[in-house]
Amino acid sequence: MMQRIITGVIAGALFLGILVLGGVYFQILVALLVIVAMQELFRMYKLQLLSFEGILATLAALSLALPVGTHWLGLNMDGGVMLFTLFVFAMLVGMVFSDGKYSFVDVGFPFLSAFYVGIGFQNLLTARQSSIYIVFLALFIVWATDIGAYAFGRSLKEKFPQKLLPSVSPNKTVIGSVGGIASAVVVALVMYFLFTKEMPQIGYMKLIIFSIIFSIVGQMGDLVESSIKRHFGVKDSGKILPGHGGILDRFDNLIFVFPIMHLLGLF
Repeated sequence: MMQRIITGVIAGALFLGILVLGGVYFQILVALLVIVAMQELFRMYKLQLLSFEGILATLAALSLALPVGTHWLGLNMDGGVMLFTLFVFAMLVGMVFSDGKYSFVDVGFPFLSAFYVGIGFQNLLTARQSSIYIVFLALFIVWATDIGAYAFGRSLKEKFPQKLLPSVSPNKTVIGSVGGIASAVVVALVMYFLFTKEMPQIGYMKLIIFSIIFSIVGQMGDLVESSIKRHFGVKDSGKILPGHGGILDRFDNLIFVFPIMHLLGLF
């Protein structure tokens, strides 16, 4: 627990500090997070990141996550998507020269990994460009969900022992999930009343509904990552954060939450 606390404080302070700075500093941080997240996925799949598909998939994820098209290459608004497509096509062309050793199915994992990581971090950057308070709202909802789920699940597990999805995550309970949602709503309302002018002007009732949605979506993101790890037989996605695991272990819920926030028009 002490290791988790120390790592959480240091890593959290570093992330929040660069988040506040924004601009190119935050873009560099996101690029590093994308590379590490891709490395974690490829390690689980027992592939090297410095391989044909590893390099192309990482470049695809970076092109989707970062504003490479509009800001750096002078392309139109779809420049990042076009670069992503180009790298995916390059992976498909690899089938032609692999002498049957590299198939269409083999392209599926690097392609899906690049999209999964790239689209999540793309929306994180887009949210930061829109408003830092949107990012804080997502962070606080996710953190409140995690803390609330742990607290409610641990304290009420004897009265309410029903498991949420034991085949995916044996320790998660239904009461923990509900407690996490309730905690997220409370934290979102506190933030709304403290920063009314800076927050999206959607009214507190709509905020409550959105907070419930984001909390559920965040939990689903966490369960998706748990399902991936269970499939590959690993406990954590990586070891870069002692006591916490890997980058995907920390950002799995946010990877799901930010695109849904964008879809619902918060940025």
